[in-house]
Amino acid sequence: MMSFLKVGCNFIPKIQAQAVCCSHGNVQQQWTRGKRTVAVLGAAGGIGQPLGLLMKLNPLVSDLRLFDIAGTPGVACDISHVNTQAMVAGYAGDAELEKALKGCHLVIIPAGVPRKPGMTRDDLFNINAGIVKSLCLGIAKHCPKALVNIISNPVNSTVPIAAEVFKKAGTYDPKRLFGVTTLDVVRARTFYAVRMKVPVKEVDLPVVGGHAGITILPVFSQVKPKKQMSAADIDALTKRTQDGGTEVVQAKAGKGSATLSMAYAGALFAEACLKGLEGAKGVVECAYVESKVVPGISFFSSKVRLGPNGAEEIMGLGDLSDYEKKALEAMKKELIGSIKKGVDFAKS
Repeated sequence: MMSFLKVGCNFIPKIQAQAVCCSHGNVQQQWTRGKRTVAVLGAAGGIGQPLGLLMKLNPLVSDLRLFDIAGTPGVACDISHVNTQAMVAGYAGDAELEKALKGCHLVIIPAGVPRKPGMTRDDLFNINAGIVKSLCLGIAKHCPKALVNIISNPVNSTVPIAAEVFKKAGTYDPKRLFGVTTLDVVRARTFYAVRMKVPVKEVDLPVVGGHAGITILPVFSQVKPKKQMSAADIDALTKRTQDGGTEVVQAKAGKGSATLSMAYAGALFAEACLKGLEGAKGVVECAYVESKVVPGISFFSSKVRLGPNGAEEIMGLGDLSDYEKKALEAMKKELIGSIKKGVDFAKS
């Protein structure tokens, strides 16, 4: 559970102020602020709005910048009324992108169109690829040292697009670019806890590979606490994790995709990045990064140790079961193709 969900009355926002004060009767108290500036690009959308709210609750955030093509001043005003410390500002349109990005330590990108019934993540490519490319050009120019968390699908392709944009701009640092696959981890842990009847807060379970369909691989052989799982259990939980996004799209009957759970997962990973920047020890999360973990696959999701420079260490896969080895082999063609699709788009 995110530590910043514990919200007290100690933090009162005051827009554009330099200090945050809380008055109780005749006694005025000043509270220590976080020191990190975070931007959410696509902040007026279905993921962006709840993600912006969750980042407003994070005590490590001092300044929260909300950007979208339209609607963000209203979203920012709404979120700014929440009694936590972060200062909130909304920016709308390309002309204000520089203001949204300048000085940011962390940029989160949920921008783009959502999935609809019958759509795959690749169906989103032609629209979202251009959006990510454009936003990353702005990041390269205005906050080249920021950590960048990409949520926009298809992540298997949009992260390579971002990498190529940064390379061309001369600002690329593979340690600072992440595809957010945390929702796969959240789902796998939840589904395992329910099926195996264990407390979900105790579940530790890596999910590796990519962020679409068969490229998503929960490593149940490494789950903690470990329960006896049948082949049917493993197969059912793996497939449900892989199809989690489709499950939500169908349940919403054409009126949305996995926005709320994605916002939660995005906030979890963002908090891990912020803790890493602050020098916290032992911050490890799964993320889709430039990697040499699997030969021949240039981007891959596995456990990553986060620190002041971003991805301080990319961890190996460890021992895999025969089922997992087979699944890993099966995903390779699709994942390599998705990466190439992103690289080719960025270079075109």
